[in-house]
Amino acid sequence: MAVTPASSNIWSEPTGIADVDTACNKRARRFRWLRIALLAIWGPGLVVMLADTDVGSIVTSAQSGAEFGYRMVLPLLVLIPVLYAVQEMTVRLGIITGKGHGVLIREHFGLRWAMLSAGTLFLSSIGALLTEFAGIAGIGELFGISPMITVPVATAFLIGIAVTGSYRRTERVGIALGLAELAFVPAMLMAHPNLHAIGTALAQFPLHNGDYVKMLAANIGAVIMPWMIFYQQGAVIDKKLLPHHIRSERRDTAIGAILTQAIMIVVVLAFAATVGVTHPGIGLDTVGEMSSAMRPFFGHMGANIVLGVAVTGAALVGALVASLAGAWGMSEAWGWVHTLNGRPNRKTAKFYTVYSLAHILGAAVVLMGFNLVSLVIDVEVMNAFLLPIVLGFLLALEVRALPPEYRSSGVYRWVVTGLCLVVIAFGLYMVPVYLGWT
Repeated sequence: MAVTPASSNIWSEPTGIADVDTACNKRARRFRWLRIALLAIWGPGLVVMLADTDVGSIVTSAQSGAEFGYRMVLPLLVLIPVLYAVQEMTVRLGIITGKGHGVLIREHFGLRWAMLSAGTLFLSSIGALLTEFAGIAGIGELFGISPMITVPVATAFLIGIAVTGSYRRTERVGIALGLAELAFVPAMLMAHPNLHAIGTALAQFPLHNGDYVKMLAANIGAVIMPWMIFYQQGAVIDKKLLPHHIRSERRDTAIGAILTQAIMIVVVLAFAATVGVTHPGIGLDTVGEMSSAMRPFFGHMGANIVLGVAVTGAALVGALVASLAGAWGMSEAWGWVHTLNGRPNRKTAKFYTVYSLAHILGAAVVLMGFNLVSLVIDVEVMNAFLLPIVLGFLLALEVRALPPEYRSSGVYRWVVTGLCLVVIAFGLYMVPVYLGWT
């Protein structure tokens, strides 16, 4: 009989261990799925979308709310599928061909067209860098720090990130910086936007108002920027994504498109509910004036902190992505070796030189002093002018560079093409309107 307890003990111990192992395996599987879910949304699509909500976008949204109240909310909602469709095409082009946007244009349309595309990218990237550094200078001045300190420090920081020799590290830093833009969310909630007024404004689309049309063009240019296309296509290549990653990268891009537009809408709501009510139509010419307009509602320090955190994060991630896109695009047009997966060397010297000089040039120009809001609106309208060229190449490359099985098809193809053609038509329409030819 003494054997029975011993036998029971012998068999009961493994059973207990098996139960523990099973529980550990379940926890490991749950952790694995959580990690996969996070990796699915933390990628090129998210970082490029956070960069999309850069200083230019924030200032444009703030001015839209101050000048037109809630009437810019509907266009920003409508632009979500347009933004997703444009960037999703770059994902397929980059992953399937393994080539950057400039390379594909050069191969399929020739060097001259590649130079034209690189020119649009250069204008867009330099314009973005000017607004980012102007925003950094303005935030420093809010806290009594000279632009002669903040702008060079930011320049050194941004150059230092890129030369670490790792795309993934650069991407993670960019996402961390971009998430600072969420500081506007509590500010919007504290502003208590009027839900009834928002609902009424959704039915108002005053295209007869020339100032509204110009601001609409600025918002379109702030949402779909030429450098975004070059960046995401280059990023999926540097990240070594394969065809089976397309689905997760689409999810990444969709979440990013919703997030970036949500942030822009939050900024519109915050300024529409405050200065848009007390001083409708007010011009916000500097970061300091934006802070002053918010102070009666959030307090002196509260307004400075909200703007300081959100605008600094937006400026840094915007400058990082825009300059990388510019350096990638120029390198692709000229056939230079370009990658972030490796420290600067003889082969990649031209790529890193272009990247660094772009920052230095942008910083130097901003230190000369500019009206931030006027500069931003002009830059974003310029982006809208460039969209016919950028989107035209994108639609053409999808047909010429992708195998049939990876092209858009069915209803989705017609929807994407239609959305792009509408944006192209608006960009062409805005050229004579903005220049006063009509």
